[in-house]
Formats: sequence, C-alpha cells, structure tokens
Amino acid sequence: MSRAIRRVAMVVSFAAAAGYIAYQVWLRTPADQVDVYDGFEAKELSALWDTDRFEPGAVTMQSDVVRSGHGAAKVVVRSRDKFEAGVQGDKDSERAELREPDRLIAKEDRTYEQAFSMLIPTDFPIVPVRLVIAQWKQDCNGHANCDNDSPVVALRYTAGVLQITHQIARARKRDVLFESAEELRGKWTDFRFRVRFTTQENGLVQGWINGKQVVDFHGANAYPEDAESGYAKPSRFYFKMGLYRDVMPEPMTIYIDEYRKRQLPDVK
Repeated sequence: MSRAIRRVAMVVSFAAAAGYIAYQVWLRTPADQVDVYDGFEAKELSALWDTDRFEPGAVTMQSDVVRSGHGAAKVVVRSRDKFEAGVQGDKDSERAELREPDRLIAKEDRTYEQAFSMLIPTDFPIVPVRLVIAQWKQDCNGHANCDNDSPVVALRYTAGVLQITHQIARARKRDVLFESAEELRGKWTDFRFRVRFTTQENGLVQGWINGKQVVDFHGANAYPEDAESGYAKPSRFYFKMGLYRDVMPEPMTIYIDEYRKRQLPDVK
C-alpha cells in the first residue's frame, strides 16, 4: 500500500471514529438537555427518529420540495401500511409516522417547545376519514387499560378541516382547541407548540400556525395516573408526526421539514 493510500485510509478511519464517538455522546445526552434540530438534509433519515412506525420506503429524503435548505422528508402511507386492527369498536388503522426516540420523550411537568413545517400536496385527497398528522401520546408502556387511549394532543386534518384536539377523558370526550377550514394544500405551513403535560392545573398547550397564536390552553392535560388507567406516575409523553389514518385504498403523501425540539425553563 502506498503512503498516499495509507494516509487517506487513516483520515477515513479517524473521521469514522469521530463520527461514532459524537453519536455515542449524543445518545448519552441527558433528556433534561433536550435541544435538537432536524432539517432533513442528509440522504438518510437521522437518528432523531425511530423507524418502527412506517414500512421500509415510506419515508424518503428528497430535494424537490423543501421549506428551507436543500432537503425535506417525504412521507407516504399506502393501504395496509403498518396495519393495526381496530379494538373496542374503533376502525382499523394504518400509518407512516416519524416517532421520537425514547431519550427525547417529554417528562411530566416539564416545558418543551416543538416546531415543524408541513406541506400537503395540491392533489392530497380530501376525504372524511380519521387522519392525524402530528400527536403527543401519553406513554402507556404496554398496559392494556390505556393501550387504546387517544393522544392527549393531536393535529388532525379530516375532510379538509384542520383541528388541534385535546383529550384526557376515559369516556372519549374530545375537546377542539382550534379548527380551520382554510385551504392548506400546495403550501408550507409552519407549526409551533409549547407544551407541559401534567394531571395538575399547571398544564399548558400553546400553539402557533404561521406565527399566529391559535391555542392557549391552561389546565390538566394528561390522563389520570393510577391502577385503573394503567399510566405510570409520573408519566412520559412521546411525539409522532406523519400520516395516521383509517384504512382506505388511496395513498397519501405529506412533506416535513425544519423540526426542532427543546426544553424550556419551567415557569409555574
């Protein structure tokens, strides 16, 4: 092996080692120091996301449709993708969602800010089926009592109507915090949320769309935490975004860019 080739090999080896070390440090960063960003600029999906909520090929990086920079995620759900049979009278569902990893899951009574941009294509089907494009779920940790509970906060887009909903009642009563029938297709929409999940009255859900505040909720915003509900005390709350819907034959596509999450100083 020539000296030049050995030198290149050493550089590549050191670069790979440095990248591995940086990744391990990122994995060990305490959740109390959450401050992450994903512009979806790489060729592959970053380690900020778990891949268990979508089928292979359902999430791709592309550069034709972007909010900023030169890349954005394209998410496609097709019929029966990540199929889940309905229980307790619910309809069957399918999904293609990006889920944050365990180390970034929000802790109860901590304040977090999250922002992301979405583009719904002009040919997106307007149909009266359940469709959730972003949601915060209280971590049930596999308990049967709470396994089928709705998200505590959800961003829904059904029949051309955008809703931000809140639900913590076991009787499935859902509160609509915001609703708009404004046409969203064919343009980027910027979302920003500030959340603090708790069973106490100091809970918080604030939301902005394209810089305008549309939600300012204060109060309990988590399911009860006891043996009957199945939720741990204190609970954790994980975030997902993409496409979660009732089963239907027609595919759906959405683009996602400019994701941020950070923990804020807590103000009671």
